[in-house]
Parts: sequence; structure tokens; C-alpha cells
Amino acid sequence: MDFFLDDLPSTSMSTPKKGHDDSLMLEDTDHDLSRKKSSSVSMTEIEEQHSSSYIDNISKKAQEMIEKINHGRTRDQEMMDGFQEKLTEKVTEMCQLMKEHMYIIYEKNSNEIQVKLQELSEVLENCSKLNHELLEASQALASLRHGLDINQRSEQ
Repeated sequence: MDFFLDDLPSTSMSTPKKGHDDSLMLEDTDHDLSRKKSSSVSMTEIEEQHSSSYIDNISKKAQEMIEKINHGRTRDQEMMDGFQEKLTEKVTEMCQLMKEHMYIIYEKNSNEIQVKLQELSEVLENCSKLNHELLEASQALASLRHGLDINQRSEQ
């Protein structure tokens, strides 16, 4: 009896024939697979686009950070160059001032030494004069003593 009912045309859409049902199921399955593949492909494409967009965003941020770092390094290098230049100028200026100061001190000391040498020369000259006078006086005394000795011998 089942066999007979299967061969009769169906008037109801809710109970399709067995052979027709299989083909509809296959069509639905193929359609679902196709839709799933399409959906899967679309989801994969969306995920890839999202990943690509995410990677591009990270790349852009990394590039911006590198540019900031490089800009900071450039600014730091310019600051160091400026500092080095100013330091070199200050050191050169201080060396020049010290050199000038040393020359002033040298001149002052040289003048003081010159004055002291002059004073020493005068003292030495006076000492030589006194030594010469003392020598003359000593010779005069020696002559007198010799003269007194002769007189004392003759009186005796």
C-alpha cells in the first residue's frame, strides 16, 4: 500500500514524493553548501580584509612611532651639537681669559722680580763697597799696628 501511495501525484505541498523529495533535498543541500561556501568565502575575505586593515593600522602606527623616535633623535642630536658648540666656545673663551690672566700675572711678577733684582743689585753693590771699605780699613789698621810695633821696638 505504501508503494501505491508513492506513485500517486500529491496534491499537498507538505508531503512531496520520495524521489522528488530527494532531489529537493539535494538541491537544498547544494544551495546551502553553495551559500555556506559563498558565506565562508565572504567571511574569509572579510576576515582577511579586517586582518589586512588591522596589520596596515599597526604598520602605520609603527611607522609613526619610528618617525617620532627619529625626530626625537634628530632633535637630541641638534641639542647635543648646540651644547657642544657652546661648550667649545666657553672653554675657548675661558682658556683665552686664563691665558690673558697668566700673562698679566707673569708681567706683574716679572716687574716685581725686576724690582727685587734691582734692590738686590743695589744691596750687593753696597755690600761690595762696604767690603772694600772694610778691607781698606783692615789694611789701614794693619799698617798702624805694624807702625806701632816698630815704634814700640825702637823705644825699648
